[in-house]
Amino acid sequence: MTDMPGLDTAGLARWLAREHPGLAGEGPLRAALIDGGRSNLTYRVDGAKTPLVLRRPPLGHALPTAHDMRREHRVVTALHGTIPVPATVDVVDDTESREVTGTVFFVMAFVEGAVLDRPARNADWTPAGLHGLGIEVAEILADLHAAEPEALGLGGFGRPDGYLARQMRTWARQLDASRSREVQALDALGTRLAAAVPDSGRAAIVHGDYRLDNMIVAGPPGSPRVAAVLDWEMATLGDPLVDLGMLGMYWHITELAGGERAAGAIVPGAGYPAFDEIVDAYAARAGTPVPDLRWYRAFACYKLAVILEGVHFRYTKGHTVGEGFDAIGALVAPLAEEGLWISDPTR
Repeated sequence: MTDMPGLDTAGLARWLAREHPGLAGEGPLRAALIDGGRSNLTYRVDGAKTPLVLRRPPLGHALPTAHDMRREHRVVTALHGTIPVPATVDVVDDTESREVTGTVFFVMAFVEGAVLDRPARNADWTPAGLHGLGIEVAEILADLHAAEPEALGLGGFGRPDGYLARQMRTWARQLDASRSREVQALDALGTRLAAAVPDSGRAAIVHGDYRLDNMIVAGPPGSPRVAAVLDWEMATLGDPLVDLGMLGMYWHITELAGGERAAGAIVPGAGYPAFDEIVDAYAARAGTPVPDLRWYRAFACYKLAVILEGVHFRYTKGHTVGEGFDAIGALVAPLAEEGLWISDPTR
């Protein structure tokens, strides 16, 4: 059986046969690392009765409170049937037996489709189809934020009171835990945002990293659809405008210096709606106007910059798996500078 860094496929086969015999296949399992993630590791597993996906924390350096597999499994399981997410199979604490990953991991169904993580991926769909897809991305986000946590069994999933201030403290700690160099603009942005935290409105289920390349897209050329929203590791209960701010930051990330290194498929001329239209579609679906998003968009720049600084830290320690990590650190300063520009009170 083939092994991947961080995954023992022989152990996974034994676990499947023992715990989920209905999914166990007759031949060897084959695993492949799925590109796109820069945090938790995601593997496609073939050779079972149906294709599966296994998620586990990154190798080596792991920031406190990050990479919580149980939380991610819980929210994906709860949301199934409310918005498009994969069906989950199980979550396992493998830290003592070390049979499969040596960590907590979870397994879910594989969803067929494409991840639109670069401009070339747009070729399978028409500009009109991609425009409609962008509107659907906004509407799914509104549906997520409209979902009632209590009804889904997520009533205690987070602490909405003081959410934004707590987020600022959390990401400042994450930055401190990943420092390997000086990034003055990032510290300046954190100081500015912490001094101007807005008052949150109604609490909602927050994805935490909502963007097009965290989705599986399927369908014919003229009408693609979101088949699944992925990567729920930062989900909680909090201010839903954080998700809109994150979506807006990614919608324009190609405009940053070096942004092509992290660019998804959203580029001029492809057909995607402008972000203002995304906000209007979200507001129409939610039935409520959207307030000024400048703080939230600047916070998105700060949060992603801190995440990428953590990835850069792990890369320098040799604790990353896959390609493209060597360029990640170069995006941190441009993101921080973009956040400073967005949040500049004089403009």
